[in-house]
Amino acid sequence: MQKNHHEKVEKSVGLLGVLTIVAISFGTLVQITPLMFMEETTQPIDGLKPYTALQMEGRDIFIREGCTNCHSQMVRPFRAEVERYGHYSVAGESVWEHPFLWGSKRTGPDLARVGQRYSDDWHYAHLMDPRSVVPQSNMPAYPWLDANLLDGKYTAKKLEIFRKFGVPYTDEDIAGAAEAVQGKTEMEALIAYLQSLGTALK
Repeated sequence: MQKNHHEKVEKSVGLLGVLTIVAISFGTLVQITPLMFMEETTQPIDGLKPYTALQMEGRDIFIREGCTNCHSQMVRPFRAEVERYGHYSVAGESVWEHPFLWGSKRTGPDLARVGQRYSDDWHYAHLMDPRSVVPQSNMPAYPWLDANLLDGKYTAKKLEIFRKFGVPYTDEDIAGAAEAVQGKTEMEALIAYLQSLGTALK
């Protein structure tokens, strides 16, 4: 009688588990490894600029306030998304993001293309009282951002760390970082960050 190797694998939970892990690992390597060497996934798109010191502080405020819990920053390549938000996101826009803030939760709209779509005054009003500009909004207000001042204590260090990740900050950028944000409010920083989103891709 011919030995059934397939049956042996099916009846051995341990062997089936090991072979499943091997198959998944191989499939993952086949999918991911080529992306690590493709120029469009590892090189910044033309026109991409590093965050200014003020925008970098705004990005940290965006993370601190939990904005990523309700807003994604990745437009999927589907007609409904592109018609609503604009061009789908490409990898070259995020090569300098550490960590990237693509997200997946959309209690609020995607913000990948929000930069320059509204005025600074609109963003200010929206953050102070969301329902003043979007009556159906369930977003909380962030009035304290207009009262909190930045001191720039760690701004230069943040740029230095990002430079180690490959972001092309110059010595002048780092040297002037603290001065660039001193006296600015957290509201100004967050608005500067929001206004930068998605503006590099033409």
